[in-house]
Amino acid sequence: MRILLLEDDPAIARTVAYALERDGLSVVHCLLVEVARRTLAAGGFDLAVLDIGLPDGSGLDLCRELRATGRLPVIMISARGEEID
Repeated sequence: MRILLLEDDPAIARTVAYALERDGLSVVHCLLVEVARRTLAAGGFDLAVLDIGLPDGSGLDLCRELRATGRLPVIMISARGEEID
């Protein structure tokens, strides 16, 4: 299984990637939404794990794009702690 991980915090990205790779999954890590878009366009992914707040946009926007164009499963992650988030 090949997973795209979109996360700009290096510590969080390392932790998530480590856990997934430990279970035998292949992880491609992207720091920016635009890089993730290009990487996903190349295809071959089974799942996307997206952070919400990123330097060049929102993982929520990318999630909406993915939902409108296909059936790639998405898991959202966030370090936000407010109830509204």
